[in-house]
Amino acid sequence: MTDSNRAAAPDHRAASSTRSIWVQWLLKPLAWLIGLAAAGALGGLTLAALALAVAYPNLPELSGLVDYRPKLPMRIYSADQVLIGEYGEERRHFTPIKEIPKVMQNAVLAIEDARFYQHRGVDYQGVIRAGLANFAEARSQGASTITMQVARNFYLPTEKTFTRKIYEILLALKIESLLSKDQILEIYMNQIYLGQRAYGFASACEIYFGKSLKDITVAEAAMLAGLPKAPSAYNPINNPKRATTRQQYIIDRMLENGFITQQQHDQAKAEVLHYHVREPLPLHAEFVAEAARQLIFNQYGDDAYTRGINVYTTIRSQDQNVAYRALRKGILDYERRQAYRGPEAYVDLPADPKNLDTRIAEALDEHPDNDEIKAAVVLQAGPKQVTAELQSGESITVTGDGLRPVAFALSDKASPKIQIRRGAVVRVVKNSKGDWTITQQPEVEGAFVSMDPVSGQIRAMVGGFDYAKNKFNHVTQAWRQPGSSFKPFIYSASLEKGFTPATMINDAPLFFDAGTTGSQPWEPKNYDGTFDGPMTMRRGLAKSKNMISIRILRSIGTGYAQQWATRFGFEADKHPAYLTMALGAGSVTPMQMADAYAVFANGGYRVNPALVTRVTDSKGKVLVDVAPHVPDESFRAIDARNAFVMTSLLQEVTRSGTAARAQATLKRPDIYGKTGTTNDSMDAWFAGYTRHLVAVVWIGYDQPRKLGDKETGGGLSLPIWIDYMSTALKGVPVDEPPAPEGLVNVNGEWFYEEYTRSTGVTGLEDKAAPNTPEEEKKSILDLFKN
Repeated sequence: MTDSNRAAAPDHRAASSTRSIWVQWLLKPLAWLIGLAAAGALGGLTLAALALAVAYPNLPELSGLVDYRPKLPMRIYSADQVLIGEYGEERRHFTPIKEIPKVMQNAVLAIEDARFYQHRGVDYQGVIRAGLANFAEARSQGASTITMQVARNFYLPTEKTFTRKIYEILLALKIESLLSKDQILEIYMNQIYLGQRAYGFASACEIYFGKSLKDITVAEAAMLAGLPKAPSAYNPINNPKRATTRQQYIIDRMLENGFITQQQHDQAKAEVLHYHVREPLPLHAEFVAEAARQLIFNQYGDDAYTRGINVYTTIRSQDQNVAYRALRKGILDYERRQAYRGPEAYVDLPADPKNLDTRIAEALDEHPDNDEIKAAVVLQAGPKQVTAELQSGESITVTGDGLRPVAFALSDKASPKIQIRRGAVVRVVKNSKGDWTITQQPEVEGAFVSMDPVSGQIRAMVGGFDYAKNKFNHVTQAWRQPGSSFKPFIYSASLEKGFTPATMINDAPLFFDAGTTGSQPWEPKNYDGTFDGPMTMRRGLAKSKNMISIRILRSIGTGYAQQWATRFGFEADKHPAYLTMALGAGSVTPMQMADAYAVFANGGYRVNPALVTRVTDSKGKVLVDVAPHVPDESFRAIDARNAFVMTSLLQEVTRSGTAARAQATLKRPDIYGKTGTTNDSMDAWFAGYTRHLVAVVWIGYDQPRKLGDKETGGGLSLPIWIDYMSTALKGVPVDEPPAPEGLVNVNGEWFYEEYTRSTGVTGLEDKAAPNTPEEEKKSILDLFKN
């Protein structure tokens, strides 16, 4: 968004990062626009009429230009009354043009469109002037009038294309034919986004200055007028230095255009502004807030955004904050092990230092900071030192260990696509010592969810690395293979078929040829590639032996195991009844896994996850009140004995198995869970619980690909779970479940009374290295049966 005299201004829209875009946006349109401008002088109305006649049928209707229904926001709160989200609030106070002070109008016109009342939607003089400036200075400089900006903001996509620019011009001409100048300016000044979720200058004046628009001063008006171009870059609260520089320039433009006197100019230049600072939301719970919003919208529709509804969720602010930090730390730890992929973009920086800060601000507006991961534009780069500027205007220096992750990208021989050089947009993060390190935005994603296994109430939910970067909620929406974290449900099914923790099973190779399966040969492997021979079922789960799980599933039947899994909330069609189910080849969501493991944690009951406890209207009247679940026998999914024995088996996993780090770190025995790593290490899981808290962690790429040959659920996801539990369990007494009736303990091992060491399945007869004779073929035909 620019003014008609941009060539004289010291602030400019950021140039495109590549020469191809520069050519597309400057050279090609320049010739066309100069011709259009010439036509304007020699009969442009005829040419414009012809263009409109051709394109007019494709232009959108303008009936939706003005829609200012007052709305009260929906507010979402944590269980301990912390605000975590607001929806439906426009923060727009419609103000008729006659009530908008002239000083505010003039400040906007001075910087955005000084010839607004002279042109008819397209300022041909401004087009030529901007085009010549772009050509001479090799940088992007627009000539959008206020009418063109209205057209763009209401109806057009944001990407910079020649076609979009043509439609922007044609829409502007159409708008000018239907609305008066005052109507257009009124719409613009009430609709434009100005940062801090403020739409329109009346709302912005209240948010930034805590006062009514009618009381605005020249200096304040100039400050607000600088926001439309890049609300983030020129935010006076976050970037006071940069915002002030632009404000001072706008005051000069107001004087040049005769909008203020010299005395007003001098007074405005000297005025010290005082801002009304609103604290940001204190809790990163965007995924929780969005999930709650969807629930309420499904109940109330559009009224949810206008009634001032207050929604109270089950999450606890401390749990949520710890979960958010733990997941981010785990993902960033993984990212440090990945090769540097290069800068996010390259910016052509001007030679004139006076224009440098503006160019950086506008460039970084397209690369917002990601919490502690800041975006910066490189000013100087060398093997031993990199100097860069942040969005805040702060200059930083990176040296020593901070350059180690990107050392090869600082070489003169580095590929141009990954080389860090002047103008590169990079990411930096500050370590605990206050030193900066060059890093990169993670490509890998993650999910974390914790819940009370008795009530089903969700305590924390983090649906991804950063909500602003990716709004896809991986907790509820990501269907992924669970890998070995699904094995406990196969083991649980086997307990009802006479298997016991002491059942002996051979960890030996298996092979299924194409003639046997009717498909491709299948030769499953253990993760470590080794086979340890006969072992107990308890040891097989602790060591996550694939051959053990396959033999168990083959014995109890795939159809039986498939139906047993539905008791935990899994969908049968997501887990085809093949032997590969023993390795977790089906599809689950992290929320499903938390719900399923809760059955073990609570003694065998299936409870649905709950997120909302109470809903009130704007006056506090209770509209919905959801009491916590109190499970009774109608909730029972599996026998209490089954849940107890499985808890005992999963305790072994955290004590001596693939998750032994859990008990060793947290130093308590009442921890149970299972790691999971899928084929080719595409998904990494840990699902674990205590009697009163279950939590699940998943790490993987949105488009599944290998995490790395040495990346596992125990190495990636378990540390995140431990970080969370170290806080969540602080001060919580050790609490192991009591054994229910119907179990006996023989020599330290638990058995069903009817399936003891002698009466249950004592072992599976199996050869050390099965081949494919006819008798073996017959026993494995279920591999590809439903």
